[in-house]
Order: sequence, then structure tokens, then C-alpha cells
Amino acid sequence: METVFISKLKPLLDAVAEKMTLFVPKKTDNHYDFVKYDSALSEQQLFNNIRVCTPIKQFLFPMRELAAVFPEPQSAPKTEPFALFGLKDCDLKAIKILDCVFDEEDFKDPSYIEHRKNMFIITSDCLEPAKSCCCCLFDGQPFAESGFDLNVAKIKNGFIIEAGSEKGTQFIDEHKNLFTDVSSAATAERDQNRTKTKEQLEQNNADYKLDAPVNEVVENGRESDVFDEEAKKCVECQACTRVCPTCHCFFLYDTKFADAFAKSKVWDSCFRRDFAAVAGGENPRKILGDRTKHRLLHKFVYFLDRYGIQMCVGCGRCIDACAGDIELRDILKKLNEELKCKK
Repeated sequence: METVFISKLKPLLDAVAEKMTLFVPKKTDNHYDFVKYDSALSEQQLFNNIRVCTPIKQFLFPMRELAAVFPEPQSAPKTEPFALFGLKDCDLKAIKILDCVFDEEDFKDPSYIEHRKNMFIITSDCLEPAKSCCCCLFDGQPFAESGFDLNVAKIKNGFIIEAGSEKGTQFIDEHKNLFTDVSSAATAERDQNRTKTKEQLEQNNADYKLDAPVNEVVENGRESDVFDEEAKKCVECQACTRVCPTCHCFFLYDTKFADAFAKSKVWDSCFRRDFAAVAGGENPRKILGDRTKHRLLHKFVYFLDRYGIQMCVGCGRCIDACAGDIELRDILKKLNEELKCKK
């Protein structure tokens, strides 16, 4: 795919914003969140060295949306083309996981598919991973190699732009006046930055490396007391599942309008006490430790068995959001130590 150079980021984003609605990261205190692009934003505000704190799923699987209307059928809402700038490799992996759920052979969610086909993805390299970032533990890395339309890599004197799809190549071809050729020195600097960030990530997570595949570690810990011990710190705020880019559970509730009835789809959480409740009042996961165990089994075992990929991308958002200071990596480390003792 084509690779070009641009000295300033703003002309690129202005060109994207001319074609579609554009969302970009905006820094607030120590974190980034997506906001609608404003051409008045300064160059320094436009590049995020780390992933945003909110999950990509908000653009594909909204927190609240209509699922069905009676008596008139509800067709998928029409979505205008939109672009997201500043996604990271972990976000792309999350999209791949959501595709498995909402665009699989047996079940296709028309709303999700509509959002997905209208999304223009502009990724950017990570340069300052947080201490909670742990993608390297789960086959991830701080830069994207596929799954994007355009990727932006920041170097000292500008940005290397790489096309990753036909849409991305077409965009570059239509705006050739914005770009120049990439020098070998610029490419070498980008590669050095990537190596440096990757080494930093691995150093940050050196104490959390496992001695067996993570699915084996979790599967063999089914009877462990670790889940109950860790659950003592949980305040059941459900923040971990809200900020997780791959958690996709939802419930349907009835909504009454003046001349119609509707089913609305709303995000749910497996940490909610009544999540697993069934008719007759039975609940197989009343105990919080069981819900903690279920979440990890779903992430690392059940989803892998069904789709061939694990459901955690190592973005670290759940670690940052947890009000009880529960650390996913600590749970896995403790389960890993127990597995070592069994062998």
C-alpha cells in the first residue's frame, strides 16, 4: 500500500472533515476522549500518543438504540460516513472481535453493520503507553499493520501516512497535493520509535509474563480461590465492562411511544447481580467471585473456543477504571503461579 509524508497534521484532518464527520482525540487532564473535529484546534492537540479512555464500541454499538418497533418494522438507521482519528492497534483488534459477534453467519445486526461500513479508520502509532497498557501480553503491539484505512506515524519533522485499504489509497490519490515522498531516514526514525515503544511496553509488563497460554492459565484456575479474594475489592460499579472495547452484552427493554411500541437495546454487564438470573428466581452467579471468574473465562476461554481469538486486547482501560483497584494482570499472575505449583 502507498506511503507518503506530510509535515503538518491539520491539513490532512481538514481534508477528511470536508468529506465526512470527523472525530478526533482531545486531551482532558491526563486522558483523551473523542470529540467532533474543530478546525480551530491547534496542531499540538491533534495527536494522541496513547489510546483514548473511552471504547471504540460507542461508535458501532451505541449505549442505547432502538432495536425494533411495532406495528411498523424498524429498519437499520441510516448512518452518514464518519471518520475516527487516533485509534490504536488494540482498537482494531476490538473491532475484529465485535465483527465476530455482530456480523457472524448466523446473526447479523443491521445497525452495527451500517455503522461499520460507513466508518473511515485513521489509526496512529502509540508513543507513550500507560502503565496499564498490556497489549504485548496478548499478541498486540503499539502500532497497526492492517485493519485501517490510513495510519499516522509521528516523527520529528512531520508524519508518515500509510494507506491500508482501497479507501485509504483513494484518499491519498485524491489529495496528492498534501503529500510528499517518504525518505528512508523518515522510515528509519518511525521504525526506531516503534521499537522503543515496544520495548517500553515489554519492560512495563515484564513482571506479568505467563508460563503458559493465558487460556490454559484461566481454564486451570476454575477452582481457584483467587476469584473470590479479588472480588472482595469489587464495588460492582461495572466500569470495567463499560470501558472495555470488546464487552458486548446488552438487554432489551420495552419503550412506549404515542403510536407505537419499541424494543430498545442497552449495554448490560455480567457484573450486575441479576445478569444471569433466570425464570423462577434462580441465579447461577449470585456470588461476586463467580461473576469475576465468568468474565475471565469468557475473555480468555469461551470466546477463543468459539471464534478462534481471545476477547481481551490488553488496552488496560479496565485497570484504569476500576474503583476497587482490581488489576487484571495480578489475577492472571496469581493463577499462573497456582498452575506452576500443580505441574
